[in-house]
Amino acid sequence: MDASPDATDRAGVSPRAARLVLASASPRRLALLQQVGIEPDALLPADIDETPRKSEPPRDLARRLARTKLAAAEAALRGTEDGTPTWLLAADTVVAVGRRVLPKAELPDEAADCLRLLSGRPHRVYTAVCLLSPKGRRERIVETRLRFKRLSGRDIQGYLDSGEWRGKAGGYAIQGIAGSFVVKLVGSYSAVVGLPLYETVSLLDGDGFPVRAAWGAAA
Repeated sequence: MDASPDATDRAGVSPRAARLVLASASPRRLALLQQVGIEPDALLPADIDETPRKSEPPRDLARRLARTKLAAAEAALRGTEDGTPTWLLAADTVVAVGRRVLPKAELPDEAADCLRLLSGRPHRVYTAVCLLSPKGRRERIVETRLRFKRLSGRDIQGYLDSGEWRGKAGGYAIQGIAGSFVVKLVGSYSAVVGLPLYETVSLLDGDGFPVRAAWGAAA
């Protein structure tokens, strides 16, 4: 971590004596952590089945997937411990219209179907965050409500041409062009991007991770 060897957080934990592992390969989640001065020591993405269960509510799906990612990363780390206190962080984001969960679009037709469904109507984004720390396990789930403008055929085709939808829950990335589609947002913008910053930092801070250790170095 980018701090002097003597720098400590209010919890008295030296950054050299703390390790943060992010159970994700998402560049968006990494960038969000970096935005608040937190640099993970390692990325450990978990390859899990994200298929919703029959009649599973979107909120429950987000929570289950985040827990599953955390468990998979924990298993992968087992046997590699070197005595360094470790904080393991996992998250998952689900986009839903009512109880209908929208896919992570991989094909243009999937993205187009998502955009047509989202056009002119409200939807919800659920992001679950799970933390395993030396103190135990904690989690938060954040619900954000959004409404898109009514999308024209040109809007949809132009967005498909941009390619920004690929691999994104609900077929869009709010931090890009699709930000211009949002008429209303109630909740956490960063949660829609992929990681609710207030809740994540609160979890880490509450469990003793030195979240402020690198802030002075970033000034």
